[in-house]
Parts: sequence; structure tokens; C-alpha cells
Amino acid sequence: MMNPIVIEGYVIDVAYFNTVVIGSGAAGYNAVNRLYDNGQKNIALITENKNAGTSRNTGSDKQTYYKLTLSGGIEDSVLEMAKTLYDGKCVDGEIALAEASCSVQSFLHLVELGVPFPRNRYGEFIGYKTDHDPRKRGTSVGPLTSKKMTEMLEKAAIEKEVNIIDKHMAIGILTEKDSYRGVLCIDLSEKDPKKIFKLFGSKNIIYATGGPANIYKDSVYPHGHYGMSGIAFEAGVQGRNLTEWQYGLASIRPRWNVSGTYMQVLPKFISTDMNGENEREFLADYFENEYEAMDRAFLKGYQWPFDVRKLKNGSSFIDILVYIETKIRKRRVYLDYRENSSNQEIDFSKLNSETREYLETANAAFGSPIERLIAMNRPAYDFYLDKGIDLKTRPLEIALCAQHNNGGLATDEWWKTNIDGFFAAGEVAGSHGIYRPGGSALNAGQVGSMRAAQYIAKNCSGKLEQDPAAYFKGSLKQLSKKISIATDVEKGTSNINELLREAQEQMSQIGASIRNNENMVQYLNAVKEKLTQFKKIAVIAGLHEVKDLYRLYDVYLCQIVYLSSMIDYQNEGGKSRGSVMYYDVEGDKVYKESDERFRFTLDEHKLDEMIQEVKLAEDQVIVEWRKRRPLPEESDFFENVWKQYRENENIY
Repeated sequence: MMNPIVIEGYVIDVAYFNTVVIGSGAAGYNAVNRLYDNGQKNIALITENKNAGTSRNTGSDKQTYYKLTLSGGIEDSVLEMAKTLYDGKCVDGEIALAEASCSVQSFLHLVELGVPFPRNRYGEFIGYKTDHDPRKRGTSVGPLTSKKMTEMLEKAAIEKEVNIIDKHMAIGILTEKDSYRGVLCIDLSEKDPKKIFKLFGSKNIIYATGGPANIYKDSVYPHGHYGMSGIAFEAGVQGRNLTEWQYGLASIRPRWNVSGTYMQVLPKFISTDMNGENEREFLADYFENEYEAMDRAFLKGYQWPFDVRKLKNGSSFIDILVYIETKIRKRRVYLDYRENSSNQEIDFSKLNSETREYLETANAAFGSPIERLIAMNRPAYDFYLDKGIDLKTRPLEIALCAQHNNGGLATDEWWKTNIDGFFAAGEVAGSHGIYRPGGSALNAGQVGSMRAAQYIAKNCSGKLEQDPAAYFKGSLKQLSKKISIATDVEKGTSNINELLREAQEQMSQIGASIRNNENMVQYLNAVKEKLTQFKKIAVIAGLHEVKDLYRLYDVYLCQIVYLSSMIDYQNEGGKSRGSVMYYDVEGDKVYKESDERFRFTLDEHKLDEMIQEVKLAEDQVIVEWRKRRPLPEESDFFENVWKQYRENENIY
């Protein structure tokens, strides 16, 4: 740190770099490695907690990495993979092509770093089909693929002696005339209240903060992952496809997808009142018999995400029933692996052929759900056991949770945003559309961070002016406004956690997988009012809560932008699609006896070729729609490409 400046009585140390990377997940660590390898070494990785985050602390039954097929005789090509990504709808062609083109390079980089992706004795990387995948492009190192990736990428960064600045929370992005200038952070390890703010000036920033997990209560994002998209919107960065999320059933303590084997072993679904009493098997109210219910539950293993196309007579009907129990009836829902449905032995011949044949092939057509789980997938049982939950002795509480944001900050094919010098990579970047192949998010994070680093190293090198007064002259008003949040807030009996919990609960109720425009408009107005009155309504007990104060501020900002996008989508005639059911007064009921809140109409694909982009400007959310760009038709004449490559490596 050097050249401190004084604002609002705070002594703020300033450090300068060519590029700072915010976030210590797989995308963030890959960004600093790629910058270094491309010759840009005046860099720093800034993180709130290098051991937190989704990449390091999440997974699934078999966490997938998606890349071009690298085994066997199955036909595949870069263009074929790009078409698959493009077919997810609302995806720009150049981004789909870049993710496909660079998938092999990014994958093999991880292999070289030591991520143990399986291959056969001849060196082929064997794959399997994943969601929305016409080939066999999926691969995995088990339930914790992204954790292993992050560990290997971190190890490489440490070996390069990259400057890793831990315990620093980004709270403000500084800009001047649509150009990025720096990032304001809180030093979480600083004891002097007058020195908690730190300022980092840089020519470039690669924002890799992950999805905005903190806006929801019902979330499968790990504890310790919050996201910080709100301050990016506040700085004028555009958002894209913010309406498109992926939701699914997950345990809430610990947060973990209950996909794959967890469903295929046919657990019993029970609900209780909020005190854990008045237990009942609620699926019995909706199916002709327990076997029909078990067949639907089995399909959830294959079809884990909530999908409105699988709502009627499909597996996602289970998701809706869990939502009704938890959000409408205010009960708690559990998976009970101790006993079969109705506490009876299963007559496996009464299951449909798909369910029965799978269990028989797995030698698991016997006993109780926990016996089947241990027989089929012992590590799935051990995972919860290691977390202090023995599925042999207690049920597992679940909810319909937010799992992944397919939208995010809008970027081009180099992962540049509309703010000069501001790049975004990983889940925070909105490179996906309505549907995406399982595991494509891990590939997108590696490709995006690599391409951002390549562009910066080629086109955005150089040092900064070292005089803070000159460099931050156009940003001082923003800086003062951001710091004043901490200086002007009321001190007393804290209400920060209460306000945050209320906001998260409202968003899970109103702006998650089940959406009603009237309810969203009402809540949006309430959030706007809270943000306007923020310094009056928020109260902190002391310095130790300043980070929570800024986190709440970011949640309000983020919810305003996301809700505005959701409301506009339905105002444009958008119907239920992807992982979201929108209320439609003229639509069909989910089931005959459901109340009016569950009327919906399946999307008719009218907006598939359109992309919604939003921008927060002077406290107003500006929404624009444009036609998505097609897959590029690049010349593949070698001599021409080679000539251009010799000039600028085709990085422009």
C-alpha cells in the first residue's frame, strides 16, 4: 500500500496494479494464472475469504465438467458443441463459439495442473451424456470436481508468487465516464476503525465473484458464498438474461443438491409443522398410489433441475409439491431414508420399467432407502455422515433452492463488459441462456477467465499514474458516497441480520421458481423504498457489522435489478420457461385441485431469439431487448487466418 488519501475522516491506503481479480474460485484463480502466463505480472487477486466460495465448497452426486468429446468414435466438432450451447436459447453466437473452441485448451490446462480427470489406458478422456447434451461431453472427478480444480489452480498461483490479498471485501466499483478506475474494499483484518477502507487502482478488473447467492433464503450455494453483483450494477455494468435461473431440490443443512442416487433410491417424502411435529407423507395427497409417486421421485435423480416442461405428469411436479408444503402451508419437508413409503416393503414389480430395471441392474431392488443408498453409492451416504448427519437415524430437511444463475453481467466474446477495463468471468458473467448442458458453467468460467486474461495482456498493459488525487479525481464523489454508508448509519441494537433475512425470505417466496407479477411489483417497490431510506432503517452494533451492512446494501441493489428484469419479461408477454413458472390468469392449473396461484402457460418460444439486457442508471433500471447474434461464420482458410494471427494473434 502507498500514497494514502483521507476521505470522511478515514485514512485510505491505495495500491496500484495493472489488473486486479476479485474472487478466489476456479475462475478467479485461472484468471491470475493466465495473466501471469501471458506476461502480465503486475496483478493481484483480492478475496474476502480464500477458503470460501462456491467453487471450493459445492458439488453434486457427480459434478460434471463439460467439454468437446475426446474419446471414441462419436462425431463431434467445435461447431457442433457451439450449436448445442446456442440451442440453450437467448445465447449470443460468438460466446457459444468461444466456449466451444476453447473448451479443450481449458480442460487440458486443468489436466496438466493435476486435476485427475479419468482416461483409459490409451489416453482417451472418457465421457458421458449430461443434461441437454447430444454427445458424451461430460466428465468428472467425482462429487467435488470444482473443489479439485480450485485447489490445483490456487497451487499454481502460489507457485508463481501471485499477490493474493485475503480478508478484503469489495464494496464499491469506481468509474469515470464509463471507464473503470478502481475498487474500494474493507480490510476485514484491520482493527483500527479509521483504517478499515483500502483502495485498489488498476487499469483492469476481472470480476469473478460468483452468482448473487445472497439474494435468496432457500439456496444451495454454500455458506460463505454471497456474490457481489449489486455494486457492479451500481457502477453501470449491464446485466443480461437475469430472469434465467436454475432451481432444484437441495438439503438446507448442509446445502447440497439431492440429485442422482439421493432420489433414485426412492426416499420417503414427509412434512412436519415448524416445530417438527404432525408428521405426514404429503405425496399421497397427489398420486393414485405410492408407486406412481416413487416413479416420479426416481426421475428427479436424472432430471434434478426444476423444469416447467416436466411439470404436468413429470418429475418437476415433485418440486411444486415441496414448494407448496414449505411456502404456502409453512411446513418443513424432509427426505426420510430410514423407511419406505407407507412403511411397507416395496413390490418392485409395481414400479415402471425404467425405475425397476435401474434398481435391478444396480443390485439395489431390496430393503429400505438407506440400504439401497449404501449399496449403490456409499460416498453419497458418507458425505452427510461427515457433516454430522447420519441418514440411518434422522431425516434430511430439503427445500426448492436457487442453484445457479444462467444470466449475469453482460460480456462480449472476450468477457469485456460495457465499462471499459471491466471484465467478468465465472457465474457472475451471463454467458448462458434458458437451458445449458450440465457442467458447462465450469467450462465457461475457465474459458471466460482465460480469454479476458489474453485480451488484457495483449491490449491493456501498462502502469497507472501514481498520484491518487489525479487518478481518482473523477471518482471521489462515488468514493465519498460509498464510505458515508458506514459513517452515517445508525449505531445501536443491530437489525442487519433481521433485514437481510426478511429480504431473502421475500425473494425466495416471490422471485424464485414461482413468480407472480403483482407480487413482484409490490415487493420491488418495498425494496426501492428501503434502499432510499437505507441510512435511516439500518442499524449496526459496531465495527464488526460494517461488512454485513454493505452486504445488505448489495442485496437490495441486486434484488431491484433482478426483480425489474423478471417483471419486464412478463410484461413483454413472456410465459413459463426454463426453471420458472410465471402466474397466468388464463393458464392451466398445475393439477386440478390446485388453487389459482398455480395457473401457468408454457412459453411459446416467442422470445427465444431475443436477449434482455438491463442497466441501473440514476436509480432507474433501464431494460432493452435485442435480437441475439448468430453463430459466426468465420473463414477457415488457413493462410488468411495465419496472416492475421502473425499480426495480433487474433486478439482484438
